[in-house]
Amino acid sequence: MHDESHLPVSQQSLVFRLRKRAEIRRQIPGRKSVEEGARDRIADLLEEAAHEIERLNEIVDLYRDEYN
Repeated sequence: MHDESHLPVSQQSLVFRLRKRAEIRRQIPGRKSVEEGARDRIADLLEEAAHEIERLNEIVDLYRDEYN
């Protein structure tokens, strides 16, 4: 993950913000999943969404390169 934390939120990529939010959720001490060492399903979904966006962006880039 590229560190975009120095940028204003409006300039941070959606992928960065999704992953950062997942990271923050997993570190909140009062969260039940953190206390029990269990998986945080919402954080997992945030990570999955970020990964899917990256995958789709790569496909778009391939097509863009091929047809330009």
